[in-house]
Amino acid sequence: MADVKIKHYTQPAGGWGALRATLQHLRHEGIVAAGTALLLKSNQAEGFDCPGCAWPEPDAHSTFEFCENGAKAVAAEATSKRVTRDFFAAHAVSYLAKQDDCFLEDQGRLTEPMVYDPESDHYRPIGWEAAFARIAEHLRGLASPDEAIFYTSGRTSNEAAFLYQLFVREFGTNNMPDCSNMCHEPTSLGMPESIGIGKGTVTLEDFDHADTLLLFGHNPGTNHPRMLGTLRQAAKRGCQILVFNPLRERGLERFANPQDPVEMLTNHGAQIASHYYQPKIGGDLAIALGISRWILEEGTPDAAFIAEHTHGFAAFRDSVLNTPWAQIEEMSGLSRADFQEIGRIYERGRSAIVTWGMGITQHKHAVATIQMLINMLLLKGNMGKPGAGAAPIRGHSNVQGDRTMGIYEQPSPAFLHKLGAEFGFNPPQKHGFDVVASIAAMLDGRARVFFGMGGNFANATPDTAKAHAALRQCDLTVHVTTKLNRSHIVHGKEALILPCLGRTEIDIQNGNPQGVTVEDSMSMVHISQGMKEPASPHLMSECAIVAHLAVATLPGSRTPWLDLIADYDRIRDRIARVVDGFEDFNQRVHRPRGFHLHLPPRSRIWPTATGKANFLAHDLGALRAERFAPQTDKRVFTLMSIRSHDQYNTTIYGFDDRYRGVSGIRKVCFMNAADMQDMGFQAGDQVNITSHWTDGERQAMGFMLVAYDIPQGCLAGYYPELNVLVPLSSHDDRAHTPTSKSIAVTLAAA
Repeated sequence: MADVKIKHYTQPAGGWGALRATLQHLRHEGIVAAGTALLLKSNQAEGFDCPGCAWPEPDAHSTFEFCENGAKAVAAEATSKRVTRDFFAAHAVSYLAKQDDCFLEDQGRLTEPMVYDPESDHYRPIGWEAAFARIAEHLRGLASPDEAIFYTSGRTSNEAAFLYQLFVREFGTNNMPDCSNMCHEPTSLGMPESIGIGKGTVTLEDFDHADTLLLFGHNPGTNHPRMLGTLRQAAKRGCQILVFNPLRERGLERFANPQDPVEMLTNHGAQIASHYYQPKIGGDLAIALGISRWILEEGTPDAAFIAEHTHGFAAFRDSVLNTPWAQIEEMSGLSRADFQEIGRIYERGRSAIVTWGMGITQHKHAVATIQMLINMLLLKGNMGKPGAGAAPIRGHSNVQGDRTMGIYEQPSPAFLHKLGAEFGFNPPQKHGFDVVASIAAMLDGRARVFFGMGGNFANATPDTAKAHAALRQCDLTVHVTTKLNRSHIVHGKEALILPCLGRTEIDIQNGNPQGVTVEDSMSMVHISQGMKEPASPHLMSECAIVAHLAVATLPGSRTPWLDLIADYDRIRDRIARVVDGFEDFNQRVHRPRGFHLHLPPRSRIWPTATGKANFLAHDLGALRAERFAPQTDKRVFTLMSIRSHDQYNTTIYGFDDRYRGVSGIRKVCFMNAADMQDMGFQAGDQVNITSHWTDGERQAMGFMLVAYDIPQGCLAGYYPELNVLVPLSSHDDRAHTPTSKSIAVTLAAA
């Protein structure tokens, strides 16, 4: 670990800092020349889709369609480092358990299947056929298919996801928790009730036509940097960009495009936010309600749109107007003057887009907040016209596509009917376990086998102690992966690691290279073609792993598993007959940029129960009364977990959070300087953080205080280190998404 340094960052996001960091990571992985050539194929029509985020590509591609954090993801996958059988022979699992997550990530690519040997406490090699046979033996030995959990991360391709859910349902269960359960589940649940679909309603081109952007609860500088190019273009043409984020984030303030010679020479960059508001953590519901109230009282709602296209307006209007301004101000953290300014800007705009990320979704009332944001759009008719609509910002590169392909623990009867008819079986109808329910089921013995298709379940989930205990309780844990992570160390009584091809690697089946497809945040579906030789000749594609496991587990299956993976066009032909919107899949996806899925709200068609877009009222006072208030004489803060700049979800590349001025350390707690003084602390002090919940307390020990521009009463720090503080039973009221952005905590000197 490098020396700890805390220094305010004054440069723009991007710029020379991004170029230096990209080169440093290519050097660190030992692939400067090969990695540079590979990056030029990232997000290109004849290349691979970057695994770093789900931001779409523009129609007019440039030579450089990658960002700093995308470069880190590509470099990490294309690394020259290898984890071989010799590594596992030299390192016991008990030793690996003591190492940090950056160490595990840094060892490189896994090269062959491994099985845990409890007598020696080492992983040892196992052949693919033997690995599949062992998994199949465990699965067939269960008293019920519902005793198995099948997790999916968002990096899985459409083809692999479709085969995976087919295998799981032929096996007989809907226990398919996925990473959406921990991020955008409130979006998937809240939006359909409002407008009929659970996806964004805009395309990338809409950002060229919007004159007002309202950005809630996401940080593109670190989480999806290619969005900064879009925001920069919008800002330069005069678009009003209103940012709502408790923390001051450099990427939302100023950005220097590395492809712009003037900005690089001056190192000044373009201003992104025209207005920056710092609400209390969790204040976004009150903000959306406050903007709506201003429009109702002093602005001009779109009466024609409301009359023709919406339902429930009167009840919504009455609910909003009956909410006192004092309550809106107190819960949002914004002043009446702020709402006057925001309201006037929103009123003047002709076309507005609202974006949001996990700063909105990881709260107790996340579904209500998202529906209030939609209400705000409907109020001005900002749906179904150029430059207007809703844009939930997804993190994983295909998390949206996986859900489209049927990775969902609560599938619709219509989808199951089409799936069963196509493949000749009766899919299970009973809803399965989501992430929170899966952990509970493993803990109490209702689930005995865990299979993870990518991801890092042990570190991504809330309530770390319970999540780890749940995995250790299993008879078998299996992980399909490219690199070593914590989930391989926190294992069941038996454990397997199955190494797969990465997004950048050539996938050869039946002698021919195969392409896979992904769906981005804006419902564009396109081909991704690996460009480099695999890290090991012993790797299998995710599609092949699923097919061979199905053959081993389901001897009576009528699905021609091995025939399907011989040519992925055959998988896509089956998808075309099962998944709505994918008709003529193979023909359409081979066009430049692929194709856009039809989204009815773009045409002002509303597939809801009322046949219209629904205004859905939420009582701010009632929701406030439901908040958990711990019984303690200590001052209670609200803590939110965030990414550092040197990580992608639970993948830790290094210890440099450049834009927040932190390097050499991850166990930090960002705190308002005035709060530090009130508590008798100083920057640099070590504190223990205790979270409070109805079932008791949880602690995270030894975190360094860092003074930061954040509202008083609010704290922030990195996950997964702070996941230990998130109670398993603290989640959105309806979507069960963990409340990782609103944790009630107290501080004490370490």
